[in-house]
Amino acid sequence: MSCLLVLCSSLLVIAAASDSKLPSSPPPPPPLPVLPIPSSKQLHWQRRERSIFFHFGMNTFTDSETGTGLEDPRLFFPTHLNARQWVSVAKDAGFTLVVLVTKHHDGFCLWPSKYTNHSVASSFWRSGKGDVVRELADAVAEAGIDLGLYLSPWDRHEPSYGNTLDYNKYYLAQMRELLTNYGNISEVWLDGAKGNISMEYKFDEWFETIHQLQPGALIFSDAGPDTRWVGDEQGRAGATCWSMVRRSSIQIGNSGPILQYLNQGDEHGSDWVPPECDVSIRTGWFWHRSERPKDLWSLLDIYYTSVGRNCVLLLNVPPNSSGLISDEDSKTLRALSTAITTIFSVNLAASPLSVTASSAYSTEHGPHQVLTPDISSFWSPREGEAAGWLMLDLGKPTLFNLVRIQEAIAWGQRVRYHRVDVLSVTRGWTTVAQGTTIGYKRLHRLKLIVKAQLVKLVILDSRAAPPLVASFGLYLDPYPHVGNDTSVIS
Repeated sequence: MSCLLVLCSSLLVIAAASDSKLPSSPPPPPPLPVLPIPSSKQLHWQRRERSIFFHFGMNTFTDSETGTGLEDPRLFFPTHLNARQWVSVAKDAGFTLVVLVTKHHDGFCLWPSKYTNHSVASSFWRSGKGDVVRELADAVAEAGIDLGLYLSPWDRHEPSYGNTLDYNKYYLAQMRELLTNYGNISEVWLDGAKGNISMEYKFDEWFETIHQLQPGALIFSDAGPDTRWVGDEQGRAGATCWSMVRRSSIQIGNSGPILQYLNQGDEHGSDWVPPECDVSIRTGWFWHRSERPKDLWSLLDIYYTSVGRNCVLLLNVPPNSSGLISDEDSKTLRALSTAITTIFSVNLAASPLSVTASSAYSTEHGPHQVLTPDISSFWSPREGEAAGWLMLDLGKPTLFNLVRIQEAIAWGQRVRYHRVDVLSVTRGWTTVAQGTTIGYKRLHRLKLIVKAQLVKLVILDSRAAPPLVASFGLYLDPYPHVGNDTSVIS
């Protein structure tokens, strides 16, 4: 009997100890996602923020932008080609993905394709044994960064071009060569260029094959399927920029009538296809001796209108005719990287005296969640509320001229309208920034330097309730820009 009492007492102690570790009430689960939502590889791509493009080929040696396809392969002779130098320049400037133009519209291939003699195999470079794609693939593998490839659908050299069946087989055969011989490919970049020739591209067959051969690769085109063109080559997304579009509404290569649609996206779009901003560091896409790189301030403007508007920036840096990235381009890239690092080195909102909100979805999704750069955690107002605000007391009057806002896009893009207010001694609550979409990242570069202690982010409306704000930051950008006023308002 005494043994039974001891056993029962022990069980009660164990049960009590177990109960003490259980929460009194479990937290509510997070809100349901609002479709469409990004895939894991789309999220990874978005976090890169910047990628680098290498336009290099026959045009580099003919001082052209679009070749004829009749060029002599012997013109291709980069005397000092060093892909490791390209990758070193890219990595030092903070890029984690490089995208190589393997064949432009002239049809000249930077690898020894067995389907054409218009390639490096017919040049004198490396005695006809060279392979630019291989050298770059080896260089990125050594450096621990990723590789993307562009294969132009338009081919002005290939005799079968214009014959839909024959050319589509030819194009896909070359794509297979690229995707099976050079390791992991992170992005496949293509467009619908075709000149004035009547030609049908079998995009569905191409896309399915690419995903079969490289399941980890994202495909870029006007209509995705994974990332889309932003509708211009200036690196400027719309002030309103949704990651969603309706892919069935976009005809690849015939984007003229829908450039604005690509630029802004579609709040009601059924497909998650985030925009990519392609722009060159120089005027042209290929290197030309007469051109110089854009200045730092122009590139910062591009950064703010691409990355700062929910896009990934794809910046073209063309190797020169010797086969190297020019020193002036390298210096400009380093200056851009240094500027971005400097601007975002100190988040003035990282440790506020307090952060409060209009309401909170739960204690796990309270306003303090916006103080970290982690976009998988978030503040959210109560279930069913499409609007709300959060306010930071910075503890003392603080100078800033740049605001960063990020949504928890893994749950979908939601915010339609927002603004940023500060409490002014002389004016009361004053709006210093306002806009529509936020998405992965929204950067508001203010025209004046603001001095304030109380700062409020107001979500005015969302396409679905509740909105999810992942991160918020304030910075002092020391680099002046057009329209900038260094005077201070307080």
